[in-house]
Amino acid sequence: MDIKELQDKVEVHLTSVWKEPVKVTNIFHLSGGACQDNYALEINSNTSIKSVVLRTDKGGSLLSSLSKRDEFKVAELVHNAGVKTPTPVFLEEESSIIGAPFFLMEKIAGKATGRYITKDKELDPYRKTKMVSDIASNLAKLHTVIPEFVTDEELKHKLKLVTTNNYITVAISDLRQSLDGLPEAHPAIELCLNWMESHAPNVDSIVLVHGDYRTGNFMMNANGLQGILDFEFAHWGDRHEDIAWLCMRDWRFGRLNKEVGGFGDRKDFYREYETTSGIPVDPFKVTFWEIMGNVRWAIGSAQQAERHLSGKDKGIELASIGRRTAEMEWEAMRLIEELENAV
Repeated sequence: MDIKELQDKVEVHLTSVWKEPVKVTNIFHLSGGACQDNYALEINSNTSIKSVVLRTDKGGSLLSSLSKRDEFKVAELVHNAGVKTPTPVFLEEESSIIGAPFFLMEKIAGKATGRYITKDKELDPYRKTKMVSDIASNLAKLHTVIPEFVTDEELKHKLKLVTTNNYITVAISDLRQSLDGLPEAHPAIELCLNWMESHAPNVDSIVLVHGDYRTGNFMMNANGLQGILDFEFAHWGDRHEDIAWLCMRDWRFGRLNKEVGGFGDRKDFYREYETTSGIPVDPFKVTFWEIMGNVRWAIGSAQQAERHLSGKDKGIELASIGRRTAEMEWEAMRLIEELENAV
C-alpha cells in the first residue's frame, strides 16, 4: 500500500470511528525494523492536532511477538505504571482497514539509533550524569506490573502466565522447540541449553518483562530520555531477564567496555535499579539470563535468515541479521566458560 492510499484509508476510518471530520497530514514512513512498519502522521480534528505514529506488522514475526491488540494493551499498562513511554492513542484490531491491525501512539522527540546513544557528542553531558539512572529507574517501574494487577484476563494469558517454579523450564523448552524448527543443526546452542538446564537459578517473582529492553528502543535527545519503545515481546518473567538483555554484547554498538547498553557500567545500573525498586540485583542471575538472551537471539537471527533463504520474505536485512547467529553462539559459550572458571 502506498503512502497516499494509507493516508486516505486512515482518514476515512478515524472520521467514522470518532464521529467528527479528521484530516491526516504530513505522513511519512519511519524505520520499523525487520518485523514492524511505523509511519509518522498528524491527525487534525475539530478539537486538536496530534502528532502520532501508526504501528503495524510488516510480515512475519520474530519468535512470539504480540499481536497489535496485546502490544497496545501492554503499552497502556506500562504507561499507567509511570514508565516514560509514548501515550497510547487508538487501537484498530480489524485487518480490513489497511490490511493488518494497527495502533496509534504519541509521536515523541529524539533518536533511538545505537551509534547516536552510545557515541554522539550531543549526548555526552546526559550520558555522564543521568542516562544510566533514567534507564534503570524506568525499568524498575515497568517491573512493578505483575499478573495480579492485570484485570484483562485475555491479555494476562496472552503474556504467558508462568510461576516462579516453572518459568525457566518453560523458557528453555520454548527455545528447544524454536531450535527444532530450524532446518540446520546448531550444536553450540544445544550445549548452552544443556548447561542452562543444570544451572538454573530460582526466580524471585514473576513480573512484566519488556523482552527487548536495549539500546535501540530508547528515544533520547540532548534533553534526556524521551521514551521507552516497542513492547511487542513483552511477557511474564524474571526481572533479571531485562537487565541481562540490556547488558548483552550485541547491544553495546562497539563500546564493549560499557557493559550496560554501550553507555554505562553494571554497578551503577544495579545501584540505580535497586534504589527505585528496593530489590537487590543478583549478578549470577543476570549472567544466566545473559546466556539465555544470547541463545534466544542466536535462534531468532537464524529464524530471520530462514525467512530470507526460504523465499518467504526476501530481504538483505534478514540475511544480514542471520549471519550474526555464530556471534551470539560464541558469546553464550564465552559467558559459560567465565562462570565455570570462576568456581
